[in-house]
Amino acid sequence: MVQWEAVLRLDDQWARVRSGDGHTEPAERDRLLDELIGALRPLGDDPRCTALLGLRLADRAALRFAAGDRAGALATIEEGLRSSERAAGHSPEFARWYARGLINHGVWLAWPLSDGARLPKHPLRPAAGEGPSAMERAAGERARDLTRTAVEVWAALDQGDPVNRRGLAQAKVFLGDRLAELGFAEEAVAWAVAAESDFRQLLLANPAAEEAGEAEEALDHIGRQLELRLRFLPFDSLVGLRAQGLLPERLLPRAVVAARIQGTRETAIAAGLGLDAEQVRTMLEVTPWIAVWRIEVRGPDGLWNVMEHPWHSATEVRNRTAKDIVGELLPGFADSAEYPGDGVPWRILLWWHEEGDPAAAKYRLVIGPDAATGTPS
Repeated sequence: MVQWEAVLRLDDQWARVRSGDGHTEPAERDRLLDELIGALRPLGDDPRCTALLGLRLADRAALRFAAGDRAGALATIEEGLRSSERAAGHSPEFARWYARGLINHGVWLAWPLSDGARLPKHPLRPAAGEGPSAMERAAGERARDLTRTAVEVWAALDQGDPVNRRGLAQAKVFLGDRLAELGFAEEAVAWAVAAESDFRQLLLANPAAEEAGEAEEALDHIGRQLELRLRFLPFDSLVGLRAQGLLPERLLPRAVVAARIQGTRETAIAAGLGLDAEQVRTMLEVTPWIAVWRIEVRGPDGLWNVMEHPWHSATEVRNRTAKDIVGELLPGFADSAEYPGDGVPWRILLWWHEEGDPAAAKYRLVIGPDAATGTPS
């Protein structure tokens, strides 16, 4: 009993430090957390102490990650999750701690797969030249699996409790992010749409709640992610999502544009997405897209040299395919002073909205002796 009370006092102290209640030097903060973790370790037979150990090891992992020690953070959260999992079946509170730890572990594992804005770095298409290392890919797959487990943990809890509903919605967002990082854009969209629906229901149920701001922030994030992910979906994926009710009405104009950029005919778009021809035509006329292109010429050293404007530029277009835009650029470049001659390889790449990896280009064409000719991606 004395030992248990001492642990509780230490945990109360740590909770105040963690919440920022008063100033604590980093060294003192670390000493207190280490002392608390050391006091919890021998009490493994008590479910609450086991759960607390998992939680405090997660705190230690977060501090290490914030300090740039990703390897140390991952090792610490691994140990913490073993404790959290043992305790999870003893109470819903402990299960929630376990689910949150799973999500954090997934975020830290997948960190190299996203850029500074937490968007996928690698399109991971068959045409991709450079991509994540085998180790990074394996870490991303483990992150996806851990996050899927978190979704299952949240889903098994009482969904009459708004805390659990919110946790499940958040877990779905993270699962969508992990899937997008691995190139599973269609699945990522499906989970994001499911999460969006959950957050909207939470807002409708209690729009004045303290958590309403958090839900609105999550909806903003999901909206941005959905718009971006549609750029990577082939038309058959768009059709599949629409058939499953996973393509929100507000995103239909963007889906129509995405299909048209790929070269899909208006009649096929209408049939595939369950729209009439007039709706499709109107959406294409009023919804612009940004075509971004870059022409490169291979130098004697074998490196690709980027041409200056207007051969490296962008413009807003409506109801045009990627091939249409490239078709307009090719004759102009061939007649320009920058044209390198018929014996020199050159290439053109065209993106939707944002310049990026050649594997993610909407159209990629290589011209010249012994050059492989590309096609729309």
